[in-house]
Amino acid sequence: MNSFLEATYEILSSSSTYMNAALFAGLLAFAATGEWVAERAGTLNISVEAMLLTGAFTSAVGFHLTDSVVVALFAGAIGGVLVASVQAEMSHRLAADQFVVGLTLNILAFGLTGFLDREIDPTTKLARRWNIPVLNEIPLVGKALFNQPWPFYILYALIPLSWWLVYRTRWGLELRAAGENPQSADVSGIDVNKRRRQTVYYAGFTSGLGGTFLVFVQVGRFDDAIAGGRGFIAIAAVIFGGWTLRGTILGCVVFAAALSSRLSIQGLGYEVNSELLQALPYIVTIAGMAIFAHRVRAPAALARPFVRGLK
Repeated sequence: MNSFLEATYEILSSSSTYMNAALFAGLLAFAATGEWVAERAGTLNISVEAMLLTGAFTSAVGFHLTDSVVVALFAGAIGGVLVASVQAEMSHRLAADQFVVGLTLNILAFGLTGFLDREIDPTTKLARRWNIPVLNEIPLVGKALFNQPWPFYILYALIPLSWWLVYRTRWGLELRAAGENPQSADVSGIDVNKRRRQTVYYAGFTSGLGGTFLVFVQVGRFDDAIAGGRGFIAIAAVIFGGWTLRGTILGCVVFAAALSSRLSIQGLGYEVNSELLQALPYIVTIAGMAIFAHRVRAPAALARPFVRGLK
């Protein structure tokens, strides 16, 4: 028992634990923030994984062509929006099944980016690190939150911007109405499917930025397995958080802590079953879903297609 407590203390007091957790949470937050907006409008966007992967690839190509991380950032956002445009048009204009479209896009993105990666072989690197004076001296979490490559800090604007859009604008009021009672929203003159398409575009934008984050903040190179199921964990974080933004971010932190602890345990030299460590983040995700999914209320029309005149 004492050895277990000592190991736990060593892991929790290691700065690498918090650094890794911040990187994993940052990635999940990019994807989950946009997915939260989309789900509040009633659309369950299964293609987050494809958006992350495509954003990572297009950002790598953008940097390969221009040697600019700023251009790579825009290219990653465009890549995510391209996937979102297919998801949005198929699901909320042609009324195709959201799940089928999302799963198809995930498979397509994996195959297409893998093929193009071998053809182009883009070169990338980590973005320049920005050190925020004073704040980076906070014990344990200072370096994790305020001594990161500069794209990391976009999150500090993106999260409050998303909250403001959903809760302080007419557009946000309309998308929430589309997610709760689309028939009443339609009678009020709101174009329900248009609002839903717009939120999917927004999710594509944030997830595309998340793909750029993967390449230029977390990994430093592109690989067709780079997303590694993180898109699905981001969706789980939204459910874990009860479809609130602060709960979603908390979910990202919890799941990131599981991902980080796997690396910390290995890095500190502790011998734990490697298969169990690989499965740990997904075990935590499933447990979180099982515990919280039935205790929170989803938007009433979540994942229900809207057809005018039908209830």
